[in-house]
Amino acid sequence: MKSSTNTSPIVPPLLAMGLAILAVSTASIFIRYAQRTTPSLVIAAWRLTLATLVLTPFALRYHREEIRALKRRELALLGLSGVFLAFHFASWITSLEYSRVAIAVVLVSTTPLWVAILAALFLNERVGSLAVFGLAIALVGGGLVGLHESCQVLTGGIICGKLSTLYQGRDFIGNILALAGAWFAAGYLLIGRRMRAGLSLIAYTFLVYGTAAMILLAGVGVLRQPLIGYPPLTYWWLLALALVPQLLGHSTFNWALGYLPVAFVSVLLLGEPVGATLLALVLLGEVPGGLELLGGIFILIGIYLAARGQKGSN
Repeated sequence: MKSSTNTSPIVPPLLAMGLAILAVSTASIFIRYAQRTTPSLVIAAWRLTLATLVLTPFALRYHREEIRALKRRELALLGLSGVFLAFHFASWITSLEYSRVAIAVVLVSTTPLWVAILAALFLNERVGSLAVFGLAIALVGGGLVGLHESCQVLTGGIICGKLSTLYQGRDFIGNILALAGAWFAAGYLLIGRRMRAGLSLIAYTFLVYGTAAMILLAGVGVLRQPLIGYPPLTYWWLLALALVPQLLGHSTFNWALGYLPVAFVSVLLLGEPVGATLLALVLLGEVPGGLELLGGIFILIGIYLAARGQKGSN
């Protein structure tokens, strides 16, 4: 596989990542607007399908030979990356039906924690003590987020109901789906770091997005959910979702993986929960509760420490 990574990119990677964070922060808002009329799996399918269609003419005209030169093992890894991406969007977008934007985005942003664990398991990368400490802090935060449904923060302290209520309700389902989205994203990022070292951005995103789109379209077909027949405004939200957070945001992250360590890129992703929470507060009127906010802060601190610890141990 021919390397296409330049040592001196035209755009500074950190500047590009800043723009990407702004772009991906809009995703949950566009999804929430589209979910008023459209099933979550259909939203995910449209997002990846539209993104793939935009990339198709560029991939076929300028990167046909590069794609043809890929070996069977490389194609298998790209296919696996597409599978992870499909399940990431299916689970995370569905989580927004159940959880508030702030919590769903924070939980899906735990990806660096799982990157550190998976890198240790499958890439033989040592997990440093700072990463372990960060994981512990994040787990405390996750526990606080889980308590918000059955507990209340009062002036005299925290009052909780029955423990069984922790495992009931819509928020619990949404939290589990958001975490599943983080697990799938970790696999997607690890494969992306390896493949982007020797594959151009357009070729990589075309193959991975295309694979994910086909899987999601198959899922829509199996569930017999219609792809068309929704209000015209819905398609504008779907188009915005494909162009802004997907092509501009996620593609920039994939581009950055060719120049920056995966742990560092995953740390920069922490900007998304902040941006998404502010947008949800202004546009959707969603205000996170006290325990949710405290738990989210713990999770973000834990993610930062874990990713720094992983970077330092490489």
